[in-house]
Amino acid sequence: MQVKNLVILLSFSAALTACHKNKYQKSDVTGWNYNDKNQGGYQVSKATEQATGPGLVFVQGGTYTMGQTDEDVMGNWDNIPKRVTVPSFYMDRTEVANVHYREYIHWLTRIFPPDEEQGQKVLAAALPDTLVWRSELSYNEPLVEYYFRHPSFNNYPVVGVSWRQAHDFCLWRSDRVNEGILMQKGLIASQNVKSQQAEDNFTTKSYLLGLYTPQPGKGVNSKKNPLRDADGRPRATATMEDGLLQPDYRLPFESEWEYAAYGLINQNPRPSRKEGNRGEELQSNKQIYPWAVNVNGLRDTKHGSWQGQFMANFKRGSGDNAGVAGGLNDRAIYTAEVTAFYPNGFGLYNMAGNVSEWVFDVYRPLSNLDFGSNNDDVAPVRGNVYMTIDKNAQGEAERDSMGRVKMRQVTDAESRNRRNYQRGNVINFLDGDSLSNATYGYGQTTLVSDKSRVYKGGSWNDRAYWLSPGTRRFLEEDQSSSTIGFRCAMDRMGSPEGNKRKTGNFWKSKKQTR
Repeated sequence: MQVKNLVILLSFSAALTACHKNKYQKSDVTGWNYNDKNQGGYQVSKATEQATGPGLVFVQGGTYTMGQTDEDVMGNWDNIPKRVTVPSFYMDRTEVANVHYREYIHWLTRIFPPDEEQGQKVLAAALPDTLVWRSELSYNEPLVEYYFRHPSFNNYPVVGVSWRQAHDFCLWRSDRVNEGILMQKGLIASQNVKSQQAEDNFTTKSYLLGLYTPQPGKGVNSKKNPLRDADGRPRATATMEDGLLQPDYRLPFESEWEYAAYGLINQNPRPSRKEGNRGEELQSNKQIYPWAVNVNGLRDTKHGSWQGQFMANFKRGSGDNAGVAGGLNDRAIYTAEVTAFYPNGFGLYNMAGNVSEWVFDVYRPLSNLDFGSNNDDVAPVRGNVYMTIDKNAQGEAERDSMGRVKMRQVTDAESRNRRNYQRGNVINFLDGDSLSNATYGYGQTTLVSDKSRVYKGGSWNDRAYWLSPGTRRFLEEDQSSSTIGFRCAMDRMGSPEGNKRKTGNFWKSKKQTR
């Protein structure tokens, strides 16, 4: 019996020794231990998949033909077909609703009190323009007064929001999501929410740069706190390397929005989960509408055909926005709820109809021709303005009156020696020169300018032609409309196939024999 106990004890000791030996992950380039205070203390977080942010769905990237898919009845010829590749990304499942935008307004009035001059300016810049509902020969005053604020319209898409306002909403949303993550992890105290005022509020960049120091939460000194400094002590401040914080929410690029609207994942066989088998590429079959699975625009289910049913909220014809009483065709006079109708292949609602949506891009009729054949056919976009931190005379970062880190455009002098770009503002790249053969008389002979932003998808007041994702229109970034709303997107970090997937091809290694 004593021998048996001795064997058990030795086995237990060996197990402890093995665990101790495997406690640290080693560097493949130096052989030193990661997260070991006795070997430099280089902290490396465990590789984790990117969490899906609130309201988002994963859109697996792929290649498709961007641009014209139907007869160009408008004669614009501003969406010339071009094959491009869109990296995987995340997009809002629905359009941003009134209740979501009111949450944003509520936060602004709490941080920037409206009884102060700064608060009045901030609020005026953020509020939707409800007067967009007015029309000289229509009675829309009830919508002017109640559409944005009445609870009956909580889940209807917000309208009257300019591109600039939508862009600012995305910035605010990014900060609130990351602040919420840090509170959930116990790294910052919930009391910080009440103490924030004016420029002294949480933004992700100011937090990472140490310009905003929150009150530590109870989880900082907890044994469950995964954050450690080089000496192995609990760390109060998270970094981007820790994998807790999310990338910024932003407006989707035109190529992303159009790709996501088609929901082309429905077109292909599902790839096998077994290693070695591959799925077909995601390719457009020139379908016209987001809900189509064939060129005729019909969609069948296991319960039978949906032919004849309205799949989007749009204007059927002159004077016909909803049909006849007792049998309304799309069941909406103006907008419909953001979850109305059937989602497309990616699970996205109302990618055609209801409201058109702002996208990030600056409008140019011939942007598709300008996209190059090298890297510009991957994630193509027009509107890049490269930014850097605007440091003071002491070389320090500062915050502006909104609490955001001050940024400035990259200068041409700073870009002079670069091979991949030579200017900080590249909105006009290949625009109007001898290579593109395109010229625009900005502000003189055309409405197109550097402030012209693209919006996509048809609205409740549009004919069916505009429901095709390939169509495009534009409006100045400081203007708004009763037919334009928006949704947000987010970059995808890691594998393009989604969580718990590997990138590239893998084969089991075979032992070499002599």
